Amino acid sequence: MRVTAIACVKNEGPFVLEWIAFNRLIGVTDFLIYSNDCSDGTDALLDALGAYGVVHLPNPAQGRNYQMEALKAAARHPLVAGADWVWVADVDEFLNIHVPGHDIAALIAACGDPQAISVPFQFFANFGVMRFEDAPVIAQFPRSHNPDLWCADTAIEVKTLVRKDFPLHYYGAHRPFARKRAPAPTWTDGSGRAVPGKFLTAANPRRLRRFPAAGARRFATLNHYALRSLDSYLVKNDRGDVNRDGRAFDDSYWRERNDPAWEDLSIRRYLPALTEALDEMKTHVGALHDACVAAHRARAAELAQDPHYAALRKHLQGLPTFPPGELELARELGLAP
Repeated sequence: MRVTAIACVKNEGPFVLEWIAFNRLIGVTDFLIYSNDCSDGTDALLDALGAYGVVHLPNPAQGRNYQMEALKAAARHPLVAGADWVWVADVDEFLNIHVPGHDIAALIAACGDPQAISVPFQFFANFGVMRFEDAPVIAQFPRSHNPDLWCADTAIEVKTLVRKDFPLHYYGAHRPFARKRAPAPTWTDGSGRAVPGKFLTAANPRRLRRFPAAGARRFATLNHYALRSLDSYLVKNDRGDVNRDGRAFDDSYWRERNDPAWEDLSIRRYLPALTEALDEMKTHVGALHDACVAAHRARAAELAQDPHYAALRKHLQGLPTFPPGELELARELGLAP
C-alpha cells in the first residue's frame, strides 16, 4: 500500500527527521514536501532525504495562500496521483493510532476501509518547557486539553486520510472536497463512525473542518504540537505562518493551545522504534540535521535579545492556562467545579 504525505514547511529543520521517521513507522511510504524560503537549512536537509521517500520541491504559490496552491499542484504530482492513500499534515502533527498494530493499515481496517477517515486534533500544551531541546517532540510534551473540549466548543478540527477512489474535487488542508453530483463517499471519524452529514457535504461553513470530538477518537488521535518549547514558539512567531500570509502566532494562538489539563502518554509507545530510526537516519544526514538545530538555537538567542520578543516571552509565561471560554464550557457540561 502506497501512502503519500503532503506537507508545507518553512524553517522546520530541527523537527523534520522526527516527523519523517514517525510517519514511516506508521506506514507512510512517500513524502511530497514543499518549502518556502528556508533560512535554517531545512531545504538542504529535505534534498538529502530521497532514500527515505522524500521529494522536496519549492512551493509553487504565486499568491498568499501558500498551502492551498501547493495542494493544487500536489494533486497532479505522480506521488499523489499514484498513491493508494493521501495524508495532508503539518510537521507538528502526529497521527497517534491506538488500535493493535498502531499503523495506518490497522486504522483503515478498524474503520472498515472507507474512502476517507477524519481524525480530530488534540492540542498538546507547552507545559512550562522554556528551552528548545534536540529530542523527540512526542516525548517532551505529555499534556493537552480535555480531548473532547477545546476553548468554548465541543467541535474540534480534523485532518483526513483520503483513499484513491474518493470522488475528489480538490484537497483541503483539513479535509477533501467531493465533486458535486458524485455519489456520497464512505467517510468515517477516528472511531469508524460515519462523519456528520453536514460535514460530509460541506453544508455548514462554520463546520467545514471540524465536528464534535466526543467519541470520535477511539481508534486514532491527531497529536498536534503547535507550541513546542517557548524558544521554538518565538522562532515560529518570527518566521510567520508557512501555510498562509498574514496569520499571527500571538497570545491568542498560545492561550488556545496551552491547556495542560489532560495527561496523555499513549504516543510514547512509538519511542523505542522512533529512536532507533532516528539514529539510523542521522548516520546519513546527521550533519545537515545538526546545522538546522544550530540555526534554530542561534535565532532563538537573537530573539532573546530583542526587546519585543523579550516582552512577548514574559507575557506568554504569565498567561493563564485555561483557553478562552473553556472553563465556562466545562462548568456548563459538569466537567469542572
